This record gives sequence, structure tokens and C-alpha cells, in this order.
Amino acid sequence: MIKIGNIELPDFPLLLAPMEDVSDPPFRRLCKMHGADMMYSEFISSEGLIRDAIKSRMKLDIFDYERPVGIQIFGGDEEAMALSSKIVTTVNPDLIDINFGCPVKKVVCKGAGAGVLKDVDLMIRLTKAVIDSTNLPVTVKTRLGWDDSSINIDEVAERLQDIGVQALSIHARTRAQMYKGHSDWSHIARVKNNPRITMPIFGNGDIDSPEKALQYKNEYGIDGIMIGRAAIGYPWIFNEIKHYFKTGEHLAKPTVADRVEAVRNHLTWAMDWKGERLGIVETRPHYTNYFKGIHSFKAYKQKLVTLDRPEELFAVLNEIQDAYSGYEVV
Repeated sequence: MIKIGNIELPDFPLLLAPMEDVSDPPFRRLCKMHGADMMYSEFISSEGLIRDAIKSRMKLDIFDYERPVGIQIFGGDEEAMALSSKIVTTVNPDLIDINFGCPVKKVVCKGAGAGVLKDVDLMIRLTKAVIDSTNLPVTVKTRLGWDDSSINIDEVAERLQDIGVQALSIHARTRAQMYKGHSDWSHIARVKNNPRITMPIFGNGDIDSPEKALQYKNEYGIDGIMIGRAAIGYPWIFNEIKHYFKTGEHLAKPTVADRVEAVRNHLTWAMDWKGERLGIVETRPHYTNYFKGIHSFKAYKQKLVTLDRPEELFAVLNEIQDAYSGYEVV
């Protein structure tokens, strides 16, 4: 059993990564249904929370059926991080996670996200400001370093643990790599094998199949895996990995009817949470991923991304289910 503060997770938990414009409550609910053991909010700007920015505040919405769930914050100012952690604590998540890994330019330019990898002393000050401002467990997600010539994850892990961080998720790329090239999990294994490290170490990057999950579990000895992009439009990956771990066999792939049901739920929950109009608009980018690999789908996709009324969208989903009855998705 893996413990983070009072949170008890199963042996080798599978975590849903925090992803901007993806890891909202409707998507998290689907991933929970399909086997995710712990999930995180989209990352939230500390400055946005303090300014009472509506979008930042919405990201604080969590629901009991999601638990355990963490809220992730980012920022480059100690005072803002401390104050935002107090705000986050009031909504009672199970933990607070700090993002020191986002490579996006607009975040890095503010001295936040992966930008903090250039200044480990600042990273420690920011983290301590959060820890000192909450009674919740604090965890961190980061990368290997800024670039190949400045990989500093070993120092980062030790120093974060020393000030009270209770788990570390490592994306096995540098900031310079963004999301390109191959991840290098050997650095994560080195951190995990460091005798000084006692907190759970979770690996992230390129896990997109049950076989790869098992290979990385065995090869790198980490405590669990965080899955991001592979879950977009495919929440079934969590249970597929768990089943493969237990049996060495593959679960049947989700049928078109399964995919339609997932989309129907995603759309319904998005409208319930965001309101009808915003729920419809913000679900549109997900359709391509849910129906990936289905031939001659272009006309249906065009309808899904242009229709504006729920009853019309649900009618198209019914059409898709009927048209592809018995179809096997490759």
C-alpha cells in the first residue's frame, strides 16, 4: 500500500495527470469510473486564485466520488503561493500538488512551472511557503531538469523531501524537450533507488499501453505511474493496465457503443457543470480522440463540432452507435 499523508492508495497506483483544458470534473469522473486511483485538477494559477479569476475558481470544484483528488497550483511568488494554498485548503481536497513541470512558454516566462527548474533554491522556497500554509499533504510534479546539460532531479528530490514533500511525480523529459523525443526513465529509477528517498516516486511520460506500463513497472521500480495524454479520449486505459497486470491478458477494446456512452456522459456532465453552451463548446475538442481509428467518420465529426443543441448532438450519437454496430475499432 502506498501512503501520502493519510491517503491510502493501492499497491502501484495509476494516477491521472493534471492536464490543462482536459482534467476537469467531467473527464476526471470518466477516468475514475474506468480505474484511475488518484486524480488531479487542471493546474491553477496562484495569482489567478488571488485575483478571484472565475476560471481559476471553477477549477477548485471537486466532488466526493472523485476522491482521493488533488488540486494543483503553480506560480513563482512565495506570498502568492502561500495565499493560494490557503484558498485551496478551504475546499478540502485530499492534497495540494505543485506544478514545477509545465514547459509552456507563457508559464515559464513568469518564472513558474518548469521555469523554476533553473533555480532550485526558489523551488524550495515556493514549496515551503505552500507546506507552511496548509495542513494538507503537499506533493510535487516536475521534470528531469531544464535541458540535458542541467538535469538536477536527484538534488531536487532530496531537497523537496527534506522540507516535507510527501510524494514526487517525475515527467521523464527536460523542459527543452517539451513533449517531443523519448522520455528517459533511467533518471527516475536513479531517484527511486536513492537510499535517502523514502517518499513515493511516480513516473510519467509515454505510457500508452498495458505492455509498456508493465515493462516500466518492472524495469524502473517506481511506486506508480501517472498517465496523461494516453487517457485523453481513452479513459479505459486504467482498467486495461490493471487487468493486464493481474492476468497477462488484454481486456476487450471498447466498442463504438462504449465510446458513444462515454461521450454522452462526458457531454452531459460538462453541461451540468459548465452550463449548456459552454459544456457543448468545450466538449468538442474531445470527439476526435474518443472516435479515433473509426473509418469514414468525418461527416459525423463535422456534425458533432458544429451542432449547438443537446438533443441534436444526442441524436447524432445515436446515429453513430447504430451505423457502427458490430464495428471493431483497430
